Amino acid sequence: MADDEERFALRINGLSVRTPIALASMAGVVDAAYVRSRAAHVGAAFLGGYAVDAPTIAASREMAGRGRDEFILDDPIGALEGEVAALKGSGLVVGLNLRAATPEGFVEVARTIGPSAVYEIDAHCRQPEMVGAGAGEALLHDPERLEETIRALAAEGVSVSVKFRAGVGDDREIARRCWSAGAEILHVDLMDLGYPKIRELRNTVPLTLIANNSITTFDRMREMLSHGADMISLARGATERTLAGLDAAITRYADEQGWYNSPKQLCRGGDVRALAFCCMPVKSCPLIPTLEKVGMSRDRYLAIKQEAVRGTVLEGGGQTCFGSLSWCCKSSSPCMFRDMTLGQMGVSKKEYMQAKRRLSEEITREVFAAPPGTA
Repeated sequence: MADDEERFALRINGLSVRTPIALASMAGVVDAAYVRSRAAHVGAAFLGGYAVDAPTIAASREMAGRGRDEFILDDPIGALEGEVAALKGSGLVVGLNLRAATPEGFVEVARTIGPSAVYEIDAHCRQPEMVGAGAGEALLHDPERLEETIRALAAEGVSVSVKFRAGVGDDREIARRCWSAGAEILHVDLMDLGYPKIRELRNTVPLTLIANNSITTFDRMREMLSHGADMISLARGATERTLAGLDAAITRYADEQGWYNSPKQLCRGGDVRALAFCCMPVKSCPLIPTLEKVGMSRDRYLAIKQEAVRGTVLEGGGQTCFGSLSWCCKSSSPCMFRDMTLGQMGVSKKEYMQAKRRLSEEITREVFAAPPGTA
C-alpha cells in the first residue's frame, strides 16, 4: 500500500495532505472541536469564519442579533491561538478563514500565530453587514484591495488561501490577481457552475484548487478532480459517514489508478494537464488550438515532452504509434500497442499513470512559467 505522500503527492503549507478532502469553514460551527470529531477522514480543515477586527466584529454581532450562527470573540487572536494549538499533532493542514476590513487586520493575526496555519481570506461572505464593513464579498468588487491583502499576508511568509464564490466577478481575472499577489490556494464555491468553472480556473492559474459546494458523492468528487481540482471541501454535508465514504473511495482509486485527480483527455474536455496524454501535433484535433491558447509552439511542445521523459519509463515504446509512451493516451482508453509495450517493459498501468502525472507537472510548469505581469 502506498503512503499518503506517494498516493496523492499533494502538499500544502509544507505538509503532506493525507487525503484530498477538506472541511470548509462555517461561521459559528467549524472550530477545533468540530474538526477533531471528523479528523480521521480529512486532510485539511479551514476553521471559522472569524471576524478579527473592529468593523467585522461589529458586523458579526449584528448578524448574530438576527439569528445567524457566528463566532463572537472578545479576544479573537488569543482564541485563534488556542484553536490552532488544539489541532497540533492532528496531521491536518489547518487553515483559518478570516474576515477583516483592512489588510492590517489579517496581518496582525498572522504575525501572532505564525506560519503553522494557512490564512484564508474570506472573500465569500455575502451577508450585507459584512459586505458593508468592507469584508467578505466586498473584496471581489474591489480586486485591488484583495490583491493588497494577499500581498500583505504573503509578505509575512505564510501560506495564503482565498475563498470566494464563483460568478460574482470575472473569475479568471480574480484568479490571476490572486496568483500574481502571492496566494497559493483558491477555495472556490462553485454555486451552480459546476466542473466547467473548475476547468476554467485550472487552465488559468497553477494554484492549488479546492472545489466546494454540494460535493458529497464519489462521482461528483471525481468530476471535480478530473477537471482540475486538487481537493474538494464539504461544509453542511460533512457528516462522518459521508467523509468516510469519500476518503475510502478516493484512496482506493489512487491505489488502483496511480493518479488520483487525473484529467480527462483533451479531446474529451480535459484541462491543460491533459497535454501529457496527447500525441504529436500532426492532425486536426483539440491539441493545436490548446497549444495556441497557452502560447506554446508545436516545436516547444515536442521538445518539452522529449526532455521530460528522458530516462523515465515513458521514454521507451518503439512499437507505439509515435515511438514513445510519452505520446500515448490515458490508461483508461483502450490501446493494444500501449498495453503490449507496458507488458513487455514490466510496467503497470498505475506506474504508467504516475509517470504521466510527473510529465504533466513538467508541462504545466512551462505553461505557467510566471504570474501575469511579472515577465
